[in-house]
Amino acid sequence: MALAFNRPINPKVERPEVPVVEDQSRLDIAVIFTSVEGTLGALKAAGSLAESLGARVTLLVPQVVPYPLPLTSPPIPLEFQEKRFQEIAAQSPVEIQVQLYLCRNGMDTLKTVLKPHSLVVIGGRKRWWPTREKNMARELHGLGHEVVFSETK
Repeated sequence: MALAFNRPINPKVERPEVPVVEDQSRLDIAVIFTSVEGTLGALKAAGSLAESLGARVTLLVPQVVPYPLPLTSPPIPLEFQEKRFQEIAAQSPVEIQVQLYLCRNGMDTLKTVLKPHSLVVIGGRKRWWPTREKNMARELHGLGHEVVFSETK
């Protein structure tokens, strides 16, 4: 199984207190980490969608650990990653939850953790040739997910 480790990170951001009601039927918008620039654009697009749809935003970060290393000790320390994603989450206009997954294959992990027919936002640069982000979006769409591609310059 590709899913090895899940570490939720709740950013500490100064926002007005809103009573949170955990509702399983509430729409969840999944933003997939691609690059810092692409992800910030995707979070902005997901924030607009979340405000208008009353949804919550989850940033999914599949961190690939190379085979020579044990799955529980990634090349980039988890403390550094947590701080990095807290800073990214702080720049988002809406509150987000960050889930960091240590895995061997990022796409296999996404296939495992995404619910069927999920609303997914992926950010990437606008290019005329197929990029890694566009290929990921196409593959997730082929699996039945609703995918929004947020282009950055």
